Amino acid sequence: MPGYVRTGNSQPPWLFPFVVITVLILSVLPLARLAMVGIAAFANGGIIDVLSAPSLWSATYYTIVTSVVGTMISLVIGCLFAFLLTLTDIRGKGLLSFFFVLPMMIPPQVTALAWVQMSGPSSPLLKALAIAPPLGSPQPLYSVGGIALLYGVQHAPLVYLALRAGLMTLPRDGVEAARLSGASSFRVFSDIILPLSLPGIIAGAAISFVSCTGNFGIPAILGIPASIFTLPTLVFTKFSAFTSRTFGDVAVLSAIIAMISVAGLMIQDRALRGRDYRVIGLSGASAAVELGAWRFLFTPILWAILSFMLAAPFFALVAGALVPAYGVPLTFKTMSLHAFEEILFRQAVTRTAFVNSISLAGATAVCLLVVTVLAAYMLTRRKDAASRIIASLIEIPYSLPGIVMAVAFILLFAAPIPFLHISLYGTIWIILIAYFSWFFAVSLKPVVSAFHQLDPALEEAARLSGAGFFRRLSDIIVPLIAPAAGASVILVFLIACNELTISALLWSAGTQTLGVAIYNLDDSGSSDLASALSVLVVLMVVIMMLLLELLAKHLPKGVVPWRN
Repeated sequence: MPGYVRTGNSQPPWLFPFVVITVLILSVLPLARLAMVGIAAFANGGIIDVLSAPSLWSATYYTIVTSVVGTMISLVIGCLFAFLLTLTDIRGKGLLSFFFVLPMMIPPQVTALAWVQMSGPSSPLLKALAIAPPLGSPQPLYSVGGIALLYGVQHAPLVYLALRAGLMTLPRDGVEAARLSGASSFRVFSDIILPLSLPGIIAGAAISFVSCTGNFGIPAILGIPASIFTLPTLVFTKFSAFTSRTFGDVAVLSAIIAMISVAGLMIQDRALRGRDYRVIGLSGASAAVELGAWRFLFTPILWAILSFMLAAPFFALVAGALVPAYGVPLTFKTMSLHAFEEILFRQAVTRTAFVNSISLAGATAVCLLVVTVLAAYMLTRRKDAASRIIASLIEIPYSLPGIVMAVAFILLFAAPIPFLHISLYGTIWIILIAYFSWFFAVSLKPVVSAFHQLDPALEEAARLSGAGFFRRLSDIIVPLIAPAAGASVILVFLIACNELTISALLWSAGTQTLGVAIYNLDDSGSSDLASALSVLVVLMVVIMMLLLELLAKHLPKGVVPWRN
């Protein structure tokens, strides 16, 4: 096709501008608008009022304290699972890894609600077991410690995934040489494995800290009832009490959240400096430590931790859904499916939330796939500075807390779009565009991994035979990357369907999502309905993860996070 494809270049001339414009709309414009409003607030003196408010410093203190403590908890749990499941001969690794990653896929507000149903004097499950604390006892989770504990549980899988990636590249030769020299397993671990694992541990800690900083669901459920506000929940309350200064105030608050997150990443970069260990020779987790009799100790410990993290909260959530009201003990007389019937067949709001969440998640996953296939093609074929900059710009929105991106899109679309005179604010379309921005990086990663494994000779032969770009795309590229594309769709759908942080600020009447519906039901005192909806969401997450597991053998390595 003369003139359609550049000589010696497999990329059509329109591809690079298309990707650049897409990245400008989804990444650059919203963040630039946020920066402009923050600068305007600073110029008008509004920043002084924000910085002088006691609520800001109290929220900043609680944000940092809960994030730091939560990160420490996630490090302990995540490192324990990463070392044991990657470097030892413990049995049931696949199942343990699957269940351990599950909390990361469950919405944080569901995690918080489940733990509230599991603890305290009004827990239906504890009352049914006759071990509930006496009435009048405080709910222990409505505290700084409770928020930090659930941060640790929610984000421990992030530490696990970051550390495991490093452990999979450990020098097998060095470990075997140390063993042959007579070094004990403890000596091998302390002198070889642990020092080489530090980059993964530091990276996991940084990711966990940033995730804790931007978490909205957990402090909203546990902190607001106890008047403990973090910066994300403070932004939410600012929007709830809207005034003429709200936009400037939330822009400044969002900038502070972003600065705390960036500070965490800078500390990570500083800690990793000088720790760029290069592995020579064979590597891999097959250099495993044989636990021997210790296996009978560590295996029950791991399953006990998972039971405490997953099984007990889930059964408490089910118990909370089966009783008529929070605080009623679960018995055969009080047990009822009324909450599930109400959620599925009578509540128009929850039906709307199901439709909105599934529609938004499906549209985000499918539309992003089209864009990411083109973007991945361009990024893997170009090896210049421009492609590296574009790749970084795609990563930035997902690396920032969701509350920051929500504020950025509110500021960008608060007024009608120039020339078009179309207003997106208050519609479902602003949520969809914000999802495009936030999940772009999630959709891109599996597709890029698949492109790196393609042999470009196949496409080059087709191009030299006269096949145009779309013909090569449909006949060669898409069939070869289809498994990774399917994984991309499932991953994005799974995460987007349960999202709360962005939609909590962007929703309006008729655009509620599942995350918003769960939060609103719990906030209004309908804990049985919130629990029933949460149970359905957890079951949906598990089903989607099982579908991804079925695709795993056809996917590039690293696409399914819980598999070795």
